[in-house]
Amino acid sequence: MDAQGKTVVLFACFGVRPEPWLAAFDQTAPDFDWRVWPDSGAKEEVDYVVVWAQPDGFLRQFPNLRAVLCIGAGVDRILQDSDLPDVPIARMRDAGLTQGMVEFVLARVLHYHRLMPAYEAQQREGVWRQLAAPLAGERTVGILGLGQLGGACATRLAANGFSVRGWSRTPKDLPGVAAFDGPIEAFLEPCEVVVCLLPLTPATRGVLNARTLSHLSGASLINVGRGAHLVEADLIPALDAGHLSNATLDVFATEPLPAGHPFWSDPRITVTPHASALTPPGTAGPTIVANIRRHLAGEALLDLVDRDAGY
Repeated sequence: MDAQGKTVVLFACFGVRPEPWLAAFDQTAPDFDWRVWPDSGAKEEVDYVVVWAQPDGFLRQFPNLRAVLCIGAGVDRILQDSDLPDVPIARMRDAGLTQGMVEFVLARVLHYHRLMPAYEAQQREGVWRQLAAPLAGERTVGILGLGQLGGACATRLAANGFSVRGWSRTPKDLPGVAAFDGPIEAFLEPCEVVVCLLPLTPATRGVLNARTLSHLSGASLINVGRGAHLVEADLIPALDAGHLSNATLDVFATEPLPAGHPFWSDPRITVTPHASALTPPGTAGPTIVANIRRHLAGEALLDLVDRDAGY
């Protein structure tokens, strides 16, 4: 709290332009004292921190911190902090973020479903040949992770007529989605397109590896979860062996993806720069403000992170 008694909120989202966020915050909470890192002012005045991609140990410097709010749905970066304060953490649940992810996943599934990689290859060779694509109901899409984003993508794909299977740690009941929580290898076997939207936890790190990918046959992979879900060294061998035909990767073990990395030049792999669903300040800003006001009123934060579960 500042000298005037205002709640102090620090925006510390590394690599994110603060101006659109401040505009959204000022519209909904002009009564808060908004600050942008590194101009935090007196660190003991900071009540709340809005974060993304913060350095290890960053949050410990604010002695009166009351809560941390993440602008993304994934909080693995926060939970990996070696000196994380014992305060509540809220992940982002926002309609605009969810819509963006649904659009990206639907676009990529349709790209593979309608055989666009084959048509692009034909164009490069100057070949005119029609290819028969199955109807959506004849195409099996598997979604790894049925949380906020995965569940929304699964139900949208089902509404578009695809045969959708979903895998999650705990059983889920979603309309039009066949839900599984057993061995992941059995889940993957019938999938022709696989979308990874799992949270990153010790149990899901490296879940896409040579062993699990070997249960696929000519499938397309879309990883929009976290880079560490995929054992990157296993991807090109899985493509060469025919377990996969194509892959879209939006997340990587090292970001930005280093120059000269083999993923850049492999025509079977589409690289996007962690841009599948950028959180829109216009919708997410009011969401953050409402959650802070809720906490100030003595209520629990919405979308509270379970540290033991990892999300």
